[in-house]
Amino acid sequence: MKRKNVCAVLTLAVCMTAGLAQAQENWPHWRGPHHNGISDSTGLPMKWSLTENIVWKISLPSWSAATPIIWGDRIFITSPSKSEPKTEPPEQDQQQRRRRRPSLDPGGPELFLFCISKKDGKILWKRELDNKNQMHRKQNDATPSPVTDGKHVWVVTGTGKVTAFDMNGKQIWKKDLQQEFGPFGHNWGYGSSPLLYDGSLIVEVLHGMRTDDPSYIVSFKAKTGNVQWRQERPTDAQRESPDAYTTPVLLKQEGKTQFVISGGDYVTGHDFKTGKEIWRAAGLNPLRRSNYRVVPTPIIVGGLIYAPTRKKPLLALRVGGTGDITESHLAWKYEGSGAPDVPSPVCDGKHFYMVDDRGLVTCLDAKTGALIWGPEATTEGIVSASPILSEGKLYILNEKAVASIVSVGPEFKLLATNELDGTYTLASPAVSGSQLFIRTSTHLYCIKSK
Repeated sequence: MKRKNVCAVLTLAVCMTAGLAQAQENWPHWRGPHHNGISDSTGLPMKWSLTENIVWKISLPSWSAATPIIWGDRIFITSPSKSEPKTEPPEQDQQQRRRRRPSLDPGGPELFLFCISKKDGKILWKRELDNKNQMHRKQNDATPSPVTDGKHVWVVTGTGKVTAFDMNGKQIWKKDLQQEFGPFGHNWGYGSSPLLYDGSLIVEVLHGMRTDDPSYIVSFKAKTGNVQWRQERPTDAQRESPDAYTTPVLLKQEGKTQFVISGGDYVTGHDFKTGKEIWRAAGLNPLRRSNYRVVPTPIIVGGLIYAPTRKKPLLALRVGGTGDITESHLAWKYEGSGAPDVPSPVCDGKHFYMVDDRGLVTCLDAKTGALIWGPEATTEGIVSASPILSEGKLYILNEKAVASIVSVGPEFKLLATNELDGTYTLASPAVSGSQLFIRTSTHLYCIKSK
């Protein structure tokens, strides 16, 4: 009996070690293995430049907000083709971009998925996804990040194409959301990344500014592309407020699996197998403004769902409710300064961190919402990328490809500032092992301490 117990413990230990190693090496989703911007990796670099701690860099044809996705020795990244106007928005357009107005260059018309060797940055293969890339204010149609399980990779484009490939680039299936379910009606283009879990690919379409069609969520069987279910997501939000650029987030609680969606003035929880709504919380837009589109995605840590909106309020909801949980499950609400418009937050369970569009960092008590410190300044510049947290440090990347590293904890401390090529940078960083991957408008960089 004792021998069986020892074997069971050893087996569990091996499984846990393997799981941790996988989480450290792979970045399979827009916000990493835990869907919340937290990395289990150790030894990430603290200092780098164009001439320091660069393992390799590879030229990219154009810019995009899509994050590099990593599994094993492969990196997946989307990009438009190259266009003749330079990919970095010209200096005179800085003020226009600050006001979220269009830059002049969306990239070329083609949209590609690249598979890149993590070892040396060589392109292993590329596949065309569509040929109708356009500019949508501040993003193009390569914005959604791919997702992978190590056997296949799935990618959604802003034009509505959903495509699955094997790891060698063979196309498995392809769907067209707009052809199947109607045209997108977002004011600023489509920008949500898919959620992959347990053989299903979940895609959200939350829109309303330029359409009367309802918002919806659709689940595809990941291996075949067959539609498993499609659920409408009703809202009474007005004008632009139905629009959302968020990504579905996985919620596991008491043996049940849900996913959470934020936008259209509400946060909602849905049954993973059917898409049916289980609970709903209002409060994202208490003044019922008509321009409250939501960009930052919720995170779930320590039994709380943290749901940002357009700067404020920020809601923290307890998990476990059904029906209308607006008041019954509200843990706290933050209406102070420092909340984001675009970057998604990060939380270690004790402290909650958010970065606003000016690069100001704010720390709240994760359980109560009380202000700990901030807003505190990092490097001057606009921030659209979401921060990552690793080994007690926040990595914050601005639109000029300047990264600020901030110590987490009860006191603000700016540890380092690192510059790269200075080009237009929207994509959030990715992590694999002790390597950091940063995508600017011109290059993908692999960075590691030497």
